[in-house]
Amino acid sequence: MRKPIAGGAGGAVGSVALPHPRTSPRRPRALLENERLLAAVLLAPAVLLLGVFIAYPFVMGVWLSLSSTSVGNPGEFVGAKNFLKAWNDSIFRTAFWNTAWYTAWATVFKLALGMWLALLLNRNFRGKRLVRASMLLPFIVPTVLSTFAWRWMFDPTFSVLNWLLYQTGFIVTKVPFLSNGEYGLWCAIVVNTWRGMPFFAITLLAGLQTISPDLHEAASLDGANGWQRFWRVTWPLLKPVTIVVVVFSIIQTFSDFQLIYVLTGGGPANSTHLIATYAYQIGVATGLLGEGAAISLFMLPVLFVVVWAQLRYLRRLDGA
Repeated sequence: MRKPIAGGAGGAVGSVALPHPRTSPRRPRALLENERLLAAVLLAPAVLLLGVFIAYPFVMGVWLSLSSTSVGNPGEFVGAKNFLKAWNDSIFRTAFWNTAWYTAWATVFKLALGMWLALLLNRNFRGKRLVRASMLLPFIVPTVLSTFAWRWMFDPTFSVLNWLLYQTGFIVTKVPFLSNGEYGLWCAIVVNTWRGMPFFAITLLAGLQTISPDLHEAASLDGANGWQRFWRVTWPLLKPVTIVVVVFSIIQTFSDFQLIYVLTGGGPANSTHLIATYAYQIGVATGLLGEGAAISLFMLPVLFVVVWAQLRYLRRLDGA
């Protein structure tokens, strides 16, 4: 198809060929311009990994909890029998209570100490960067390695803590740190607090960095002291960050396994078991896979309720 065009003052007429619509070149990346297709392609690897490593094990765990499967025995469907057996087990009830006690106190200590450390690191002082970097060491060191060090410090025979307390005159006889169930659980709370406090401190410090200093200066001019500035200015602005970090901490602490397994092994006499360690003992050590899976699934509704309540409160804060 040719179209005449006027050109120049002399009125010379020329012609130019226009491409036919069917012969126009196709875009090489036309498929990627489809937003839905591009989103599916980008999400496919993540969905595959989640399905293989999270969804499939979870579905298998639910199936095992409803069956009498054991090592070498495929078992059969038994319904809620494993859950009822676990609920009537005195050791499981002890483990459930220990898990709630351990999670509650460890979270409170980590929040209090992490908040104090974050407020301290938010100030300007010499060597602040070095202190911030060294504070991450408890969080970076592998759990098994650090717990072995704490186990040596709590050792009933060679405990360095007993030696220090005896030399300073605080005790007359050795403290049964790990040979007594009540002491052993508190020792685990101390170790978990020491390990998890940097996570709280760094996260809360990041939240403090977003608060404008002008707000504190204005509160100071109005006559507010340090505690009033924290309670009326810092804490309300830091609540969303605090709730998020507490949610993550509860999930990690409630399902903790490595620390208790290395520190006490659930002993003495099954007195320091958590749900995770007791599920491992029943499901793996004794080979009762169905009962072990049922015990581990008791964590699911508890964590669901806790996370749902805290996220609902967070949404209410955002709405306010």
